Amino acid sequence: MSTIFLGRDSQGEAQELLLSRANRHGLIAGATGTGKTVTLQGLAESFSAQGVPVFVADVKGDLAGLAVPGSSTFKHADKLEARAAELGMEDYAYTDFPVIFWDLFGQQGHPVRTTISEMGPLLLARLLDLNDTQEGVLQIVFRYADDNGLLLLDFADLRSLLAHAADNTDAVGGEYGRISKASIGAIQRRLLSFESEGADRFFGEPALEVDDLFRIDSGGRGFINILAADRLMRSPKLYATYLFWLLAELFETLPEVGDQDKPKLVFFFDEAHLLFDDTPKAFQDTIETVVRLIRSKGVGVFFVTQNPIDIPDEVAGQIGNRVQHALRAFTPRDQKAIKAAAQTFRINPDLDVAQAITDLKVGEALVSTLGEDGAPSVVQRTLIKPPRSRLGPLSPGERAVILGASPLAGKYDEAVDRESAAEVIAQKMVDAAETAEEVEEQGEAEVRKRPRKSRSIWEKAMSRGAKVAAGSAAGMAARKVLGKKSRANPMASGVTSAAGSIATDLAGPIAGRFVRNLVGGLMR
Repeated sequence: MSTIFLGRDSQGEAQELLLSRANRHGLIAGATGTGKTVTLQGLAESFSAQGVPVFVADVKGDLAGLAVPGSSTFKHADKLEARAAELGMEDYAYTDFPVIFWDLFGQQGHPVRTTISEMGPLLLARLLDLNDTQEGVLQIVFRYADDNGLLLLDFADLRSLLAHAADNTDAVGGEYGRISKASIGAIQRRLLSFESEGADRFFGEPALEVDDLFRIDSGGRGFINILAADRLMRSPKLYATYLFWLLAELFETLPEVGDQDKPKLVFFFDEAHLLFDDTPKAFQDTIETVVRLIRSKGVGVFFVTQNPIDIPDEVAGQIGNRVQHALRAFTPRDQKAIKAAAQTFRINPDLDVAQAITDLKVGEALVSTLGEDGAPSVVQRTLIKPPRSRLGPLSPGERAVILGASPLAGKYDEAVDRESAAEVIAQKMVDAAETAEEVEEQGEAEVRKRPRKSRSIWEKAMSRGAKVAAGSAAGMAARKVLGKKSRANPMASGVTSAAGSIATDLAGPIAGRFVRNLVGGLMR
Protein backbone atom coordinates (compact mmCIF):
# COMPACT_ATOMS: atom_id res chain seq x y z
CA MET A 1 0.00 0.00 0.00
CA SER A 2 1.12 3.59 -0.68
CA THR A 3 2.70 5.37 2.26
CA ILE A 4 4.16 8.72 3.22
CA PHE A 5 7.56 8.67 4.89
CA LEU A 6 7.54 10.74 8.10
CA GLY A 7 10.97 9.95 9.56
CA ARG A 8 12.82 7.26 11.51
CA ASP A 9 12.60 6.20 15.14
CA SER A 10 15.52 5.65 17.52
CA GLN A 11 15.96 2.09 16.20
CA GLY A 12 16.19 3.33 12.62
CA GLU A 13 12.76 2.00 11.66
CA ALA A 14 10.78 4.07 9.15
CA GLN A 15 7.68 5.75 10.51
CA GLU A 16 5.08 6.04 7.77
CA LEU A 17 1.54 7.22 7.19
CA LEU A 18 -0.71 4.97 5.12
CA LEU A 19 -2.40 7.02 2.40
CA SER A 20 -5.51 4.87 2.75
CA ARG A 21 -5.75 5.96 6.42
CA ALA A 22 -5.05 9.66 5.87
CA ASN A 23 -8.79 10.41 5.82
CA ARG A 24 -8.94 9.23 9.45
CA HIS A 25 -7.69 12.70 10.36
CA GLY A 26 -4.61 13.77 12.24
CA LEU A 27 -3.11 16.06 14.87
CA ILE A 28 0.15 17.99 14.74
CA ALA A 29 0.81 19.55 18.15
CA GLY A 30 3.68 21.15 20.00
CA ALA A 31 4.98 24.33 21.55
CA THR A 32 6.11 27.29 19.45
CA GLY A 33 9.43 26.66 17.70
CA THR A 34 9.43 22.86 18.04
CA GLY A 35 8.95 22.06 14.35
CA LYS A 36 5.21 21.92 13.66
CA THR A 37 5.42 24.07 10.52
CA VAL A 38 8.24 21.96 9.07
CA THR A 39 6.23 18.80 9.73
CA LEU A 40 3.19 20.33 8.08
CA GLN A 41 5.25 21.45 5.08
CA GLY A 42 6.77 17.99 4.63
CA LEU A 43 3.35 16.34 4.81
CA ALA A 44 1.88 18.77 2.28
CA GLU A 45 4.76 18.01 -0.10
CA SER A 46 4.28 14.26 0.26
CA PHE A 47 0.53 14.37 -0.29
CA SER A 48 1.04 16.53 -3.39
CA ALA A 49 3.67 14.14 -4.76
CA GLN A 50 1.17 11.29 -4.33
CA GLY A 51 -1.45 13.14 -6.39
CA VAL A 52 -3.52 14.33 -3.42
CA PRO A 53 -4.60 18.02 -3.44
CA VAL A 54 -4.01 19.91 -0.21
CA PHE A 55 -5.60 22.94 1.46
CA VAL A 56 -3.60 24.76 4.12
CA ALA A 57 -3.93 28.10 5.89
CA ASP A 58 -0.62 29.98 6.02
CA VAL A 59 -0.88 31.95 9.25
CA LYS A 60 2.73 33.21 9.28
CA GLY A 61 3.56 33.37 5.57
CA ASP A 62 6.15 30.58 5.86
CA LEU A 63 4.31 27.97 3.83
CA ALA A 64 4.38 30.05 0.66
CA GLY A 65 7.86 28.60 0.18
CA LEU A 66 6.22 25.38 -1.03
CA ALA A 67 5.97 27.04 -4.44
CA VAL A 68 9.76 27.21 -4.97
CA PRO A 69 12.58 24.71 -4.45
CA GLY A 70 14.89 24.87 -1.48
CA SER A 71 18.49 25.80 -2.07
CA SER A 72 21.90 24.76 -0.80
CA THR A 73 22.60 28.47 -0.25
CA PHE A 74 19.77 28.74 2.30
CA LYS A 75 21.14 29.41 5.79
CA HIS A 76 19.65 26.19 7.22
CA ALA A 77 20.48 24.03 4.17
CA ASP A 78 23.33 22.25 5.95
CA LYS A 79 20.96 21.10 8.71
CA LEU A 80 18.34 19.93 6.21
CA GLU A 81 20.87 18.00 4.16
CA ALA A 82 22.44 16.48 7.27
CA ARG A 83 19.02 15.36 8.49
CA ALA A 84 18.24 13.80 5.08
CA ALA A 85 21.54 11.90 5.17
CA GLU A 86 20.90 10.76 8.75
CA LEU A 87 17.52 9.37 7.68
CA GLY A 88 18.96 7.63 4.63
CA MET A 89 17.00 9.73 2.13
CA GLU A 90 19.20 8.95 -0.86
CA ASP A 91 16.75 10.57 -3.27
CA TYR A 92 16.65 13.84 -1.34
CA ALA A 93 16.72 16.82 -3.70
CA TYR A 94 15.27 20.31 -3.61
CA THR A 95 12.12 20.83 -5.65
CA ASP A 96 9.04 23.02 -5.89
CA PHE A 97 5.39 21.97 -5.80
CA PRO A 98 2.30 23.17 -7.68
CA VAL A 99 0.63 25.89 -5.64
CA ILE A 100 -2.50 28.04 -5.91
CA PHE A 101 -2.56 31.09 -3.66
CA TRP A 102 -5.83 32.31 -2.09
CA ASP A 103 -6.58 35.36 0.03
CA LEU A 104 -9.90 36.52 1.49
CA PHE A 105 -8.73 40.09 0.90
CA GLY A 106 -7.53 39.44 -2.66
CA GLN A 107 -4.04 40.84 -2.06
CA GLN A 108 -1.76 37.81 -1.84
CA GLY A 109 -3.85 35.37 -3.84
CA HIS A 110 -7.09 34.82 -5.69
CA PRO A 111 -10.05 36.31 -3.79
CA VAL A 112 -12.17 33.82 -1.89
CA ARG A 113 -15.84 34.74 -1.87
CA THR A 114 -19.14 33.23 -0.93
CA THR A 115 -22.59 34.78 -0.86
CA ILE A 116 -24.56 35.90 2.17
CA SER A 117 -27.19 33.32 1.23
CA GLU A 118 -24.67 30.48 1.12
CA MET A 119 -23.13 31.45 4.45
CA GLY A 120 -26.59 31.36 6.03
CA PRO A 121 -27.94 33.04 9.17
CA LEU A 122 -26.42 30.61 11.67
CA LEU A 123 -22.77 31.01 10.71
CA LEU A 124 -23.33 34.70 10.05
CA ALA A 125 -24.79 35.12 13.53
CA ARG A 126 -21.67 33.48 14.95
CA LEU A 127 -19.43 35.79 12.95
CA LEU A 128 -21.35 38.85 14.11
CA ASP A 129 -21.48 37.57 17.71
CA LEU A 130 -25.26 38.01 17.90
CA ASN A 131 -27.37 36.96 20.85
CA ASP A 132 -30.29 34.54 20.51
CA THR A 133 -32.86 37.28 19.91
CA GLN A 134 -30.78 38.95 17.22
CA GLU A 135 -30.08 35.60 15.58
CA GLY A 136 -33.83 34.97 15.49
CA VAL A 137 -34.37 38.30 13.72
CA LEU A 138 -31.67 37.38 11.21
CA GLN A 139 -33.43 34.06 10.60
CA ILE A 140 -36.67 35.93 9.86
CA VAL A 141 -34.94 38.32 7.47
CA PHE A 142 -33.41 35.40 5.56
CA ARG A 143 -36.76 33.65 5.37
CA TYR A 144 -38.39 36.83 4.09
CA ALA A 145 -35.71 37.07 1.40
CA ASP A 146 -36.26 33.44 0.40
CA ASP A 147 -40.04 33.83 0.14
CA ASN A 148 -39.72 36.96 -1.96
CA GLY A 149 -37.04 35.69 -4.30
CA LEU A 150 -34.45 38.22 -3.13
CA LEU A 151 -30.85 37.23 -3.76
CA LEU A 152 -28.55 37.97 -0.81
CA LEU A 153 -25.12 38.13 -2.36
CA ASP A 154 -23.12 40.73 -0.48
CA PHE A 155 -23.21 43.12 2.48
CA ALA A 156 -25.11 45.73 0.49
CA ASP A 157 -27.95 43.26 -0.02
CA LEU A 158 -28.13 42.39 3.66
CA ARG A 159 -27.96 46.03 4.76
CA SER A 160 -30.76 46.96 2.34
CA LEU A 161 -32.91 44.07 3.51
CA LEU A 162 -32.39 44.94 7.18
CA ALA A 163 -33.32 48.56 6.50
CA HIS A 164 -36.41 47.42 4.59
CA ALA A 165 -37.40 45.16 7.49
CA ALA A 166 -36.89 48.01 9.97
CA ASP A 167 -39.22 50.22 7.92
CA ASN A 168 -41.82 47.45 7.73
CA THR A 169 -41.61 45.73 11.11
CA ASP A 170 -45.38 45.29 11.38
CA ALA A 171 -45.76 43.74 7.93
CA VAL A 172 -42.73 41.44 8.23
CA GLY A 173 -43.32 40.62 11.88
CA GLY A 174 -46.99 39.92 11.31
CA GLU A 175 -46.16 37.08 8.93
CA TYR A 176 -42.95 35.67 10.37
CA GLY A 177 -42.84 36.65 14.02
CA ARG A 178 -42.23 39.80 15.99
CA ILE A 179 -39.08 41.76 15.21
CA SER A 180 -37.88 44.95 16.82
CA LYS A 181 -36.04 47.91 15.38
CA ALA A 182 -33.64 47.69 18.33
CA SER A 183 -32.54 44.17 17.31
CA ILE A 184 -32.19 45.18 13.68
CA GLY A 185 -30.15 48.21 14.75
CA ALA A 186 -27.82 45.96 16.78
CA ILE A 187 -27.28 43.71 13.75
CA GLN A 188 -26.59 46.72 11.55
CA ARG A 189 -23.99 48.02 14.02
CA ARG A 190 -22.27 44.65 14.09
CA LEU A 191 -22.24 44.62 10.28
CA LEU A 192 -20.53 48.01 10.24
CA SER A 193 -17.90 46.80 12.69
CA PHE A 194 -17.41 43.61 10.73
CA GLU A 195 -17.11 45.57 7.50
CA SER A 196 -14.46 47.84 9.00
CA GLU A 197 -12.27 44.75 9.39
CA GLY A 198 -12.49 44.15 5.64
CA ALA A 199 -14.72 41.09 6.02
CA ASP A 200 -17.22 42.45 3.48
CA ARG A 201 -14.78 41.40 0.74
CA PHE A 202 -15.53 37.80 1.59
CA PHE A 203 -19.10 38.14 0.33
CA GLY A 204 -20.05 38.53 -3.32
CA GLU A 205 -19.50 36.98 -6.71
CA PRO A 206 -17.87 35.17 -8.41
CA ALA A 207 -18.07 32.80 -5.46
CA LEU A 208 -15.63 29.99 -4.85
CA GLU A 209 -16.28 26.76 -6.73
CA VAL A 210 -15.08 23.95 -4.48
CA ASP A 211 -14.01 21.87 -7.49
CA ASP A 212 -11.13 24.31 -7.96
CA LEU A 213 -9.52 22.92 -4.80
CA PHE A 214 -9.11 19.48 -6.40
CA ARG A 215 -6.73 20.28 -9.23
CA ILE A 216 -3.93 17.98 -10.39
CA ASP A 217 -1.01 19.24 -12.47
CA SER A 218 0.24 17.70 -15.71
CA GLY A 219 2.77 15.63 -13.78
CA GLY A 220 0.10 14.01 -11.61
CA ARG A 221 0.88 16.07 -8.49
CA GLY A 222 -1.91 17.55 -6.42
CA PHE A 223 -2.06 21.34 -6.18
CA ILE A 224 -1.40 22.78 -2.74
CA ASN A 225 -4.00 25.48 -2.05
CA ILE A 226 -2.43 28.03 0.30
CA LEU A 227 -4.71 30.54 2.02
CA ALA A 228 -2.82 33.68 3.05
CA ALA A 229 -4.00 34.01 6.64
CA ASP A 230 -1.51 36.39 8.25
CA ARG A 231 -3.91 39.35 7.95
CA LEU A 232 -6.95 37.15 8.46
CA MET A 233 -5.60 36.10 11.87
CA ARG A 234 -6.31 39.60 13.15
CA SER A 235 -9.96 38.53 13.10
CA PRO A 236 -9.74 35.08 14.72
CA LYS A 237 -13.47 34.40 14.61
CA LEU A 238 -13.62 35.17 10.88
CA TYR A 239 -10.62 32.89 10.31
CA ALA A 240 -12.11 29.96 12.22
CA THR A 241 -15.62 30.37 10.85
CA TYR A 242 -14.36 30.67 7.28
CA LEU A 243 -12.36 27.44 7.49
CA PHE A 244 -15.26 25.61 9.09
CA TRP A 245 -17.65 26.95 6.45
CA LEU A 246 -15.30 25.57 3.80
CA LEU A 247 -15.22 22.17 5.50
CA ALA A 248 -19.02 22.14 5.64
CA GLU A 249 -19.23 23.06 1.95
CA LEU A 250 -16.85 20.23 1.09
CA PHE A 251 -18.98 17.82 3.05
CA GLU A 252 -22.19 19.04 1.46
CA THR A 253 -20.81 18.98 -2.07
CA LEU A 254 -18.80 15.77 -2.25
CA PRO A 255 -20.41 12.37 -2.82
CA GLU A 256 -19.95 9.44 -0.47
CA VAL A 257 -16.92 7.41 -1.53
CA GLY A 258 -16.10 5.25 1.49
CA ASP A 259 -12.53 4.01 1.91
CA GLN A 260 -10.17 4.69 -0.97
CA ASP A 261 -6.49 4.11 -1.69
CA LYS A 262 -5.84 7.78 -1.00
CA PRO A 263 -7.88 10.82 0.08
CA LYS A 264 -9.45 13.23 -2.39
CA LEU A 265 -8.18 16.20 -0.37
CA VAL A 266 -6.22 16.78 2.82
CA PHE A 267 -7.22 19.86 4.82
CA PHE A 268 -4.77 21.34 7.36
CA PHE A 269 -6.49 23.47 10.02
CA ASP A 270 -3.72 25.57 11.60
CA GLU A 271 -4.34 27.39 14.90
CA ALA A 272 -7.19 24.92 15.35
CA HIS A 273 -7.93 26.09 18.90
CA LEU A 274 -9.61 29.16 17.40
CA LEU A 275 -12.38 26.95 16.06
CA PHE A 276 -13.34 25.87 19.56
CA ASP A 277 -12.80 29.06 21.59
CA ASP A 278 -16.05 30.42 23.05
CA THR A 279 -18.04 27.98 20.92
CA PRO A 280 -21.66 27.25 21.92
CA LYS A 281 -22.42 23.59 22.59
CA ALA A 282 -24.74 23.31 19.58
CA PHE A 283 -22.06 24.66 17.26
CA GLN A 284 -19.41 22.39 18.74
CA ASP A 285 -21.71 19.41 18.16
CA THR A 286 -21.96 20.47 14.53
CA ILE A 287 -18.16 20.62 14.23
CA GLU A 288 -17.92 17.12 15.67
CA THR A 289 -20.50 15.84 13.18
CA VAL A 290 -18.70 17.36 10.20
CA VAL A 291 -15.31 16.00 11.30
CA ARG A 292 -16.76 12.56 11.97
CA LEU A 293 -18.60 12.26 8.66
CA ILE A 294 -16.38 14.11 6.20
CA ARG A 295 -13.92 11.22 6.09
CA SER A 296 -16.56 9.22 4.20
CA LYS A 297 -16.31 11.91 1.50
CA GLY A 298 -12.59 11.22 1.11
CA VAL A 299 -11.35 14.30 3.01
CA GLY A 300 -8.73 14.06 5.73
CA VAL A 301 -8.47 16.87 8.31
CA PHE A 302 -5.24 17.55 10.19
CA PHE A 303 -5.58 19.86 13.18
CA VAL A 304 -2.46 21.90 13.97
CA THR A 305 -2.24 23.49 17.40
CA GLN A 306 0.19 24.20 20.22
CA ASN A 307 -1.63 22.32 22.92
CA PRO A 308 -3.41 18.99 22.32
CA ILE A 309 -6.03 19.76 24.97
CA ASP A 310 -7.21 22.64 22.75
CA ILE A 311 -9.11 19.98 20.79
CA PRO A 312 -12.33 18.87 22.55
CA ASP A 313 -12.51 15.20 23.46
CA GLU A 314 -15.40 14.57 21.06
CA VAL A 315 -13.30 15.78 18.13
CA ALA A 316 -10.00 14.34 19.41
CA GLY A 317 -11.69 10.93 19.47
CA GLN A 318 -11.95 11.09 15.66
CA ILE A 319 -8.19 11.57 15.22
CA GLY A 320 -6.20 8.51 14.20
CA ASN A 321 -2.77 9.89 13.22
CA ARG A 322 -0.70 11.91 15.69
CA VAL A 323 2.55 13.84 15.52
CA GLN A 324 3.38 15.32 18.92
CA HIS A 325 6.30 17.76 19.14
CA ALA A 326 7.75 18.99 22.42
CA LEU A 327 5.69 20.59 25.16
CA ARG A 328 7.08 22.57 28.08
CA ALA A 329 5.86 21.98 31.65
CA PHE A 330 5.93 25.60 32.81
CA THR A 331 2.37 25.86 34.13
CA PRO A 332 -0.27 23.51 35.59
CA ARG A 333 -2.10 23.70 32.26
CA ASP A 334 1.09 22.62 30.47
CA GLN A 335 1.47 19.68 32.85
CA LYS A 336 -2.14 18.70 32.22
CA ALA A 337 -1.53 18.86 28.47
CA ILE A 338 1.53 16.61 28.74
CA LYS A 339 -0.40 14.04 30.73
CA ALA A 340 -3.35 14.19 28.30
CA ALA A 341 -1.07 13.85 25.27
CA ALA A 342 0.73 10.87 26.77
CA GLN A 343 -2.56 9.09 27.41
CA THR A 344 -3.68 9.39 23.78
CA PHE A 345 -0.87 7.17 22.47
CA ARG A 346 -0.71 3.40 22.32
CA ILE A 347 1.71 2.45 25.08
CA ASN A 348 5.32 1.73 24.23
CA PRO A 349 6.87 -0.23 27.14
CA ASP A 350 10.33 1.03 26.17
CA LEU A 351 9.38 4.71 26.22
CA ASP A 352 8.29 7.05 29.01
CA VAL A 353 5.98 9.11 26.85
CA ALA A 354 5.28 11.90 29.35
CA GLN A 355 9.00 12.42 29.95
CA ALA A 356 9.83 12.18 26.25
CA ILE A 357 7.34 14.94 25.38
CA THR A 358 9.36 17.40 27.45
CA ASP A 359 12.73 16.10 26.20
CA LEU A 360 12.07 16.23 22.45
CA LYS A 361 14.46 18.37 20.43
CA VAL A 362 13.47 20.65 17.56
CA GLY A 363 12.59 18.42 14.61
CA GLU A 364 11.75 15.43 16.79
CA ALA A 365 8.27 14.17 17.55
CA LEU A 366 6.32 11.30 19.00
CA VAL A 367 4.53 9.59 16.12
CA SER A 368 1.65 7.14 16.00
CA THR A 369 -0.33 6.34 12.86
CA LEU A 370 -3.10 3.96 11.91
CA GLY A 371 -2.12 0.61 10.45
CA GLU A 372 -3.80 -1.30 7.65
CA ASP A 373 -6.11 -2.94 10.18
CA GLY A 374 -7.12 0.48 11.56
CA ALA A 375 -5.27 0.06 14.87
CA PRO A 376 -2.85 2.79 16.00
CA SER A 377 0.83 1.95 15.96
CA VAL A 378 2.93 1.95 19.11
CA VAL A 379 4.20 5.48 19.74
CA GLN A 380 7.81 6.06 18.68
CA ARG A 381 10.23 8.91 19.19
CA THR A 382 10.96 10.00 15.64
CA LEU A 383 13.33 12.26 13.71
CA ILE A 384 11.10 14.12 11.23
CA LYS A 385 12.18 14.32 7.59
CA PRO A 386 13.24 17.69 6.10
CA PRO A 387 11.14 19.41 3.41
CA ARG A 388 12.35 19.75 -0.18
CA SER A 389 10.84 23.17 -0.87
CA ARG A 390 11.97 26.48 0.60
CA LEU A 391 11.62 27.06 4.30
CA GLY A 392 10.24 30.56 4.59
CA PRO A 393 8.18 33.17 2.74
CA LEU A 394 8.28 34.37 -0.86
CA SER A 395 9.19 37.83 -2.05
CA PRO A 396 6.31 39.88 -3.52
CA GLY A 397 7.87 39.44 -6.97
CA GLU A 398 8.02 35.66 -6.66
CA ARG A 399 4.43 35.52 -5.49
CA ALA A 400 3.32 37.73 -8.40
CA VAL A 401 4.99 35.41 -10.93
CA ILE A 402 3.25 32.34 -9.47
CA LEU A 403 -0.09 34.12 -9.35
CA GLY A 404 0.30 35.14 -12.99
CA ALA A 405 0.87 31.52 -13.99
CA SER A 406 -2.01 30.19 -11.88
CA PRO A 407 -4.53 27.93 -13.65
CA LEU A 408 -7.24 30.13 -12.09
CA ALA A 409 -5.82 33.47 -13.25
CA GLY A 410 -8.68 35.80 -14.15
CA LYS A 411 -11.48 33.59 -12.86
CA TYR A 412 -12.02 35.19 -9.44
CA ASP A 413 -9.94 38.34 -9.57
CA GLU A 414 -12.66 40.79 -10.65
CA ALA A 415 -15.78 41.11 -8.49
CA VAL A 416 -19.19 41.01 -10.21
CA ASP A 417 -22.10 43.04 -8.84
CA ARG A 418 -25.31 41.87 -10.45
CA GLU A 419 -28.97 42.50 -9.72
CA SER A 420 -29.84 41.29 -6.24
CA ALA A 421 -31.72 42.37 -3.13
CA ALA A 422 -30.12 45.84 -2.85
CA GLU A 423 -31.10 46.79 -6.40
CA VAL A 424 -34.58 45.27 -6.08
CA ILE A 425 -35.36 47.12 -2.86
CA ALA A 426 -33.93 50.38 -4.22
CA GLN A 427 -36.15 50.07 -7.30
CA LYS A 428 -39.16 49.38 -5.10
CA MET A 429 -38.54 52.59 -3.19
CA VAL A 430 -38.24 54.54 -6.45
CA ASP A 431 -41.49 52.98 -7.73
CA ALA A 432 -43.25 53.77 -4.47
CA ALA A 433 -42.11 57.41 -4.56
CA GLU A 434 -43.23 57.80 -8.17
CA THR A 435 -46.60 56.24 -7.40
CA ALA A 436 -47.07 58.53 -4.39
CA GLU A 437 -46.45 61.57 -6.61
CA GLU A 438 -48.95 60.31 -9.18
CA VAL A 439 -51.56 59.71 -6.48
CA GLU A 440 -51.06 63.22 -5.17
CA GLU A 441 -51.36 64.72 -8.64
CA GLN A 442 -54.09 62.55 -10.19
CA GLY A 443 -55.84 60.85 -7.31
CA GLU A 444 -55.73 57.28 -6.06
CA ALA A 445 -58.73 56.12 -8.07
CA GLU A 446 -57.12 57.19 -11.35
CA VAL A 447 -53.77 55.58 -10.55
CA ARG A 448 -55.43 52.28 -9.60
CA LYS A 449 -56.89 52.02 -13.11
CA ARG A 450 -53.46 51.76 -14.65
CA PRO A 451 -51.83 48.39 -15.30
CA ARG A 452 -48.92 47.43 -13.06
CA LYS A 453 -45.36 47.77 -14.30
CA SER A 454 -44.90 44.15 -15.26
CA ARG A 455 -41.22 44.50 -16.08
CA SER A 456 -40.12 46.10 -12.83
CA ILE A 457 -37.32 44.19 -11.14
CA TRP A 458 -39.40 44.06 -7.96
CA GLU A 459 -42.13 42.17 -9.77
CA LYS A 460 -39.55 39.86 -11.32
CA ALA A 461 -38.23 39.13 -7.84
CA MET A 462 -41.75 38.47 -6.56
CA SER A 463 -42.28 36.17 -9.51
CA ARG A 464 -39.20 34.21 -8.51
CA GLY A 465 -40.52 34.00 -4.97
CA ALA A 466 -43.85 32.71 -6.19
CA LYS A 467 -42.13 30.06 -8.27
CA VAL A 468 -40.16 28.92 -5.25
CA ALA A 469 -43.22 28.84 -3.01
CA ALA A 470 -45.10 26.81 -5.61
CA GLY A 471 -42.17 24.49 -6.17
CA SER A 472 -40.99 23.81 -2.64
CA ALA A 473 -41.18 20.07 -3.20
CA ALA A 474 -38.91 20.48 -6.20
CA GLY A 475 -36.58 22.49 -4.02
CA MET A 476 -36.38 19.69 -1.49
CA ALA A 477 -35.55 17.33 -4.31
CA ALA A 478 -32.84 19.74 -5.43
CA ARG A 479 -31.31 19.56 -1.99
CA LYS A 480 -31.14 15.78 -2.20
CA VAL A 481 -29.64 15.94 -5.66
CA LEU A 482 -27.04 18.46 -4.55
CA GLY A 483 -26.08 16.30 -1.62
CA LYS A 484 -25.31 13.41 -3.96
CA LYS A 485 -24.10 15.21 -7.04
CA SER A 486 -20.92 14.10 -8.69
CA ARG A 487 -17.93 16.41 -8.94
CA ALA A 488 -17.81 15.41 -12.58
CA ASN A 489 -21.21 17.05 -13.02
CA PRO A 490 -21.27 20.03 -10.66
CA MET A 491 -24.36 21.58 -12.32
CA ALA A 492 -26.54 18.54 -11.71
CA SER A 493 -28.89 20.44 -9.40
CA GLY A 494 -28.86 23.76 -11.27
CA VAL A 495 -26.59 25.24 -8.62
CA THR A 496 -22.81 25.48 -8.97
CA SER A 497 -20.66 23.45 -6.64
CA ALA A 498 -20.87 24.46 -2.98
CA ALA A 499 -20.47 28.23 -2.79
CA GLY A 500 -20.34 28.70 -6.54
CA SER A 501 -21.93 31.61 -8.36
CA ILE A 502 -25.74 31.71 -8.24
CA ALA A 503 -26.32 31.90 -11.94
CA THR A 504 -30.04 31.34 -12.43
CA ASP A 505 -33.22 32.94 -11.10
CA LEU A 506 -34.08 29.91 -9.02
CA ALA A 507 -30.54 29.45 -7.68
CA GLY A 508 -30.78 32.19 -5.04
CA PRO A 509 -34.07 31.21 -3.42
CA ILE A 510 -33.49 27.48 -3.69
CA ALA A 511 -29.95 27.73 -2.38
CA GLY A 512 -31.21 30.06 0.34
CA ARG A 513 -34.07 27.91 1.57
CA PHE A 514 -33.18 24.34 0.73
CA VAL A 515 -29.44 24.16 0.17
CA ARG A 516 -28.23 26.82 2.61
CA ASN A 517 -25.33 24.72 3.84
CA LEU A 518 -24.69 21.75 6.07
CA VAL A 519 -24.38 23.84 9.21
CA GLY A 520 -27.89 25.22 8.93
CA GLY A 521 -29.33 21.80 8.28
CA LEU A 522 -27.61 20.26 11.27
CA MET A 523 -28.37 23.04 13.74
CA ARG A 524 -32.01 23.70 12.91
